[in-house]
Amino acid sequence: MTAILNKAYPTGVEETYEEKIYLSDDSIDGQSGRAVPITKEIERKILMKTDLHVLPILFVLFLVSFVDRTNIGNAKISGLTEGLHLTGNQYNIAVFVFTIPYVLLDIPSNLLLRKSRPNVMLSAMMFCWGLATLGQGLTASFAGLIACRVLMGICEAGFVPGCAYLIGSYYKRHEFQFRYSFFFSAAILAGAFSAFLAFLLAKLDGAGGYAGWRWIFLVEGILTCVVAFIAFFLIAPWPSHCTFFTPDEKAVFLARLEADRLGESSGEFDHGGLATLLACLRDWKIWLFMLAYFGADNTASSFASFQPTIVQGLGYTSSQANVMTIPVYMVALVLALSAAYLSDRLKMRYPFTVLATCLSITGWAIQRIQAGGPRVQYFSLFLTLGGTYILMPVLVVWLSNNMSGSFKRGFATALQIGFGNTANFVSANVFLPAQAPRFVTAYSVGLGLQVMSLLACTILAGGMWMGNRKMEREREARVGGEGGREEEGGKMGDGERGFRYTL
Repeated sequence: MTAILNKAYPTGVEETYEEKIYLSDDSIDGQSGRAVPITKEIERKILMKTDLHVLPILFVLFLVSFVDRTNIGNAKISGLTEGLHLTGNQYNIAVFVFTIPYVLLDIPSNLLLRKSRPNVMLSAMMFCWGLATLGQGLTASFAGLIACRVLMGICEAGFVPGCAYLIGSYYKRHEFQFRYSFFFSAAILAGAFSAFLAFLLAKLDGAGGYAGWRWIFLVEGILTCVVAFIAFFLIAPWPSHCTFFTPDEKAVFLARLEADRLGESSGEFDHGGLATLLACLRDWKIWLFMLAYFGADNTASSFASFQPTIVQGLGYTSSQANVMTIPVYMVALVLALSAAYLSDRLKMRYPFTVLATCLSITGWAIQRIQAGGPRVQYFSLFLTLGGTYILMPVLVVWLSNNMSGSFKRGFATALQIGFGNTANFVSANVFLPAQAPRFVTAYSVGLGLQVMSLLACTILAGGMWMGNRKMEREREARVGGEGGREEEGGKMGDGERGFRYTL
């Protein structure tokens, strides 16, 4: 089926298009050239179907992924270090070795996904890291723990940017933020779910001859493998191969995506190659987005691996610490989804990055100067994590909104998330056991990196605002030189004719 759209080239940030498309495939119902109206009702139905078929299963996969990635923090205060006789910084090593293959294989894995069937590759990756999680519950040594963590990093590499790319391929630019934040909120919910599950599983201590911390890995590893098998049948294909629309709905679905991408590259950034890769690496925006995400990811990874330890250091038992992390994640979930909804409604990204970084900076500052007693310190965790989980999905969507061409968008997203995850190297090595429970180094680094994120976002917003002004002046000059009519040009890359940056 071919959908032909009557187009009107954009004069501002939002593109417009005619109210009808034309189907040129006789095989649909024998009516070549039949007009299909684009109405709010059919668009609403399309969005509802897309939401139901694309988001829920990816949400569940990411939730399970994040539980598997962060359960080592819960296992630590449930007896992991004693059970495996870990000494010195061996726990910190176990935390960051996961990141080495995760970062190195992130971009290759993401590019391979683009040439594969999403349901096959994503479910296979998940099943394999489920086995590695299971292995952590069976290992009897530090070396075995390291091997399992490395295997997890290999299997999970490219999973998050791959899901982000799949979701983004189904939605218009200003529909993407809330959907991606919904997907990303699985990571927040996973923090609460993991803590609650660890609290329950730790009570199995001694059952079947296994310590409580082992049951955390064993049960969650088996759960991951089961979910992976089910996911194979539920993960949506690429948009061009989706089968959950009627022919008319699919025509409108593809046409509205095409209309939203008017002004994008005509092909230069839609296909890979060395020249395209180098052009992406020369884009200053990508590097600043990477720095901003790095600062945010340092906070997220710090809390994923060390929040139970931080809370325990405030004077609570291990069981209490696991439970007390749950409200922190739930508040972060509400903040992230609320900010995502408003960001899409207002069609703005930068103001929400300012809000997010200011919240996190305040939280880190309270922890750094050790202001107040345990209650104030505990309250600061809500600020720090809440700001971070507003910031991370906004940054991913903001970058995607401002990248032209499918290859560049996929490559930039993978690079941003992959580089951001190198912050695990930092967070895993700044929570020094000798500084517990004050962790002066960790809190100072967290504060500094959040300030860096704020500066990077501000430079990005300023640079893209100036880019929009420049393109608008050039458009006005062309219109004036052509007797008040702008010639319909071809599609160009971001920062060129017909494209407008999202601020």
